[in-house]
Formats: sequence, C-alpha cells, structure tokens
Amino acid sequence: MREINELIDVDDPAWPVLLEELSGTDVPVEVLPGDAESGRASLLQLQISARSHLGGLVLNCGGLLVDGGWLRIFGSPGGADAAGLPGLAEVNAMPTTFDPAWPSGAGLVIAHDVLGGVFTLNGGSPRETGRPGEPGEMLYFAPDALRWEPLGAGHSAWLSWIVSGGLHEFYESLRWDGWRDEVAALNGRQGLSFFPPLWSAEARQDLSATSRRAVPMAELLGLSRDACRQFDGADPGFLGAG
Repeated sequence: MREINELIDVDDPAWPVLLEELSGTDVPVEVLPGDAESGRASLLQLQISARSHLGGLVLNCGGLLVDGGWLRIFGSPGGADAAGLPGLAEVNAMPTTFDPAWPSGAGLVIAHDVLGGVFTLNGGSPRETGRPGEPGEMLYFAPDALRWEPLGAGHSAWLSWIVSGGLHEFYESLRWDGWRDEVAALNGRQGLSFFPPLWSAEARQDLSATSRRAVPMAELLGLSRDACRQFDGADPGFLGAG
C-alpha cells in the first residue's frame, strides 16, 4: 500500500495539464469546487496518484459538468447538498476509511449522462465479470441498446476526446430540439426517463415524439438493469449508486 503523500507529492501532476486542456476547449465544461479531504481519501482507497488524469481530477475538483450537465464526470465535491452532484466515492460505494479488502468489482464508474448512460473504467479482469474490452479501457453502458460498448481508449484519452468535442457525434442521434433546456432543469442527481423507452422501436424512429420526465438517477439506472434482465436474462452489473 502506498501512503497518501506518495500519491499526491509527485513531480508531474496531471491537474495543470488537464486545466490547460479545459481552458482551450470550445466545449462547455463547468469545473465544480472540490473537497481536498475527500479527494485524498479517494486517492488512498484507489491507490492512484495525482500523476494520472483520474487522480488529478478527483483530488482537485468536485467534478465536471459537460454540455450544461448532459455529462457528469465525478470528482470529490464539497458539502452535502442532496441535490448536488455526487462524488466518485459515493457513486462507487467506497468505504469511508481505507479498506484494502474493498473491491472495485468489474470497474470504476467515472461518469453518468442524463440518459442513464454510464462510463466505466474497466477493472483488471473484465472477462471474469462479463464485461467487454481490455483492462483499463473505458466502457459505455448504452441505455438505448442495453449493453456495454468498449470505447478503445483509457481514461486520459477519453477525457481528451470529450474536451475536443467528441460528445457531439457520440450523442448525435440521442439529442432533440430543446434538450439543453430540459437538461438545465435537472439537478445533479436526476436523469431523464423516456416513454417509450430509449431502446424501443418508437423512440429510435422519432426521439422527439417521446415524453420525458425527471427522475432520480438511481431509479433510471435500476430501470435499465431490470430491462436487461427481462429481455436478455443478463445483468449488466453495477451501474453506480446514482
């Protein structure tokens, strides 16, 4: 086990590099204030250093809201606002004090989108947990397809892809006229529930004709897991604590 000072006192921290990327992007990204103590606890539990993009983000900010909150990348937020964005530790059900026996399971949930989509960093043995992709690769649980999709990139490359505008094409078929206003009305613990559901033929044919309502993210993620069990008989596994 590495002690916290070994993890944060590094010669080449990633945070200044990430800030430079964020300052040079045309993508709307809000950097939320963080809690240093929570960030240190998360780094200690994960045993990652501030040299990594993930470590730098978790240590130095409360999270990132991309495209007005369409995508929520988790950090270490300060305070206990029930309507605010949850932290990486909460979403991944980390212990409050360091526990060497705590497993990250199939991977680490890095971000949620308002559709109930989940970005996860693959664990060390994806085959054993029924996940595609390679160890350390980013995956996306697609709520319109009810399956995991490997993204072919690690965490730092994934962040760079987002900052470079990759979400525009990624979500091109899943955005509708007026989506920004609907997203702006949500708090950090809510997502949008669609009827008919995103995976239905009706929604695929005409997304703008669906009805949408704000629901707790935990409820939205639970609906996706239930749908997977019902139609495929397979549980996609942990999608985050919402």
